[in-house]
Amino acid sequence: MPNPPRLRAAALTAAALLLASALAACGDDDSGDRDLTAQKLTWRDCPAPSQAQGGGGSPSPLPDDGTWQCSKMKAPRDWDEPEGDTIDIELIRVRTTAPEDRRIGSLIFNFGGPGGSGVTTLPAFGSSYEALRTRYDLVSFDPRGVGRSAPVWCEDDQQLDAYFQQDASPDDAAERTEFLDSTKEFNSACEKNSGAMLPHVGTTEAARDLELMRQVLGDDRLHYFGISYGTELGGVYAHLFPEKVGRAVFDAVVDPTQNPEQGSLAQAKGFQLALGNFAEDCVSRVEDCPIGDTAEDVENRIAKLLKDLDSKPIKGIFPRELTQAAATSGILQALYSKDLWPYLTEGLEQAYDGDGSTLMLLSDALNGRSENGEYNNSTAANVSINCADDKPRYTPAFVEDRLPEFRAASELFGDSLAWSLLSCTDWPVAGAADHPDVSAPGAAPILVVGNTGDPATPYEGARKMAQALGDGVGVEMTYRGEGHGAYESDNKCVRDAVNGYLLDGKVPTAGTVCS
Repeated sequence: MPNPPRLRAAALTAAALLLASALAACGDDDSGDRDLTAQKLTWRDCPAPSQAQGGGGSPSPLPDDGTWQCSKMKAPRDWDEPEGDTIDIELIRVRTTAPEDRRIGSLIFNFGGPGGSGVTTLPAFGSSYEALRTRYDLVSFDPRGVGRSAPVWCEDDQQLDAYFQQDASPDDAAERTEFLDSTKEFNSACEKNSGAMLPHVGTTEAARDLELMRQVLGDDRLHYFGISYGTELGGVYAHLFPEKVGRAVFDAVVDPTQNPEQGSLAQAKGFQLALGNFAEDCVSRVEDCPIGDTAEDVENRIAKLLKDLDSKPIKGIFPRELTQAAATSGILQALYSKDLWPYLTEGLEQAYDGDGSTLMLLSDALNGRSENGEYNNSTAANVSINCADDKPRYTPAFVEDRLPEFRAASELFGDSLAWSLLSCTDWPVAGAADHPDVSAPGAAPILVVGNTGDPATPYEGARKMAQALGDGVGVEMTYRGEGHGAYESDNKCVRDAVNGYLLDGKVPTAGTVCS
């Protein structure tokens, strides 16, 4: 799923293996020893989402009157001190339609980010997974630091408006100083408002929460569907608990071998590829493409628009103007899904006439801003989790040295993705590692699905993930399509393969290709 810039560059590690005995011995500070694996979940009708989750109304029942239920699971705030304070992990589920003798268990989803609320995302896409509900309870959660699970907060809504309007690709010394000061102020606000949680939001900790969740839900194995960053979380879980892996699918796959610099450079190439595919699609239609005569013309006009906006923003959504940074974010958001390409065409056509409202709506969607001006906490969580995971701390001199390669990868997106590497430079908590360890010898097969047109998690990452999981574990499959991920494309070949594995245990042949 979409995540705010800095776009996710895979990097974290799995720390020391948590023994089952440690899980059984954890508790909170005011109740003595407590066996958290024995806790009983109290399921209730789901409340309306909080601001941190994005606001809105309570989830609607599924077409067959399937009711969404929510609960809270207690987990140690600090897994290195499992008998200390606890936090609540917010869960959501809808029960299977199967009789008990056909039920496999729970299928747990993580939709990515990091920083995305699973409690709001699963019901939003629930109908897409109805086939899987024929044998599973569908379950998701807000990872620690996200939504209703001990959310981290940084800047307020007004400050975030200014943060996302700033120049994200500074051209001179003054703009660089302003960019660096803004980044430092954001990080200082995170420390001020959420300092106690910042050391405890890494992906290793979230993987340990998954293992506790498996036990509390009463499943012998973890059946799992990870998308985007969720594939990294799933890989870390498989490394920590290989013998507990059940049927698992990774879609829109993070490359676990890359450090943040390599991941951001790959994304620059991926989004540039997706932009080219969008341009080709527009000019290939029977009717005239309203934003260019050729694919090259489309891309050149977009480049000129962004250059012009750098010095002269246009009308956006009052009182905000569409700046170069906001327009770039809007374009990035639209490239996540082919379903959004018509809105990108419309937004560009409007922007050429001086109206930036549609591109700003797309930008707001990427950055977690609702129509009433409130932000969810996805940006704060995204940066906090990235910085807890990523060990490298880059300098402005490093970025300036790397700019030529980023620009060669993408004229439009290279600069902003290069400068985004400074997100963690002034972070108050050290990062864990250059990249995660996802090796999982002895785990059950994990189906790894790569999309050749994926901009955010480029296709090559699927092969790297399958190889890193190990022989007999990672089973690579290819979808020749567009957008972020494969299952949501509704491609019958992909759906049949994924559903066949999750529902019936039929492992596709490695190297299967769907078009």
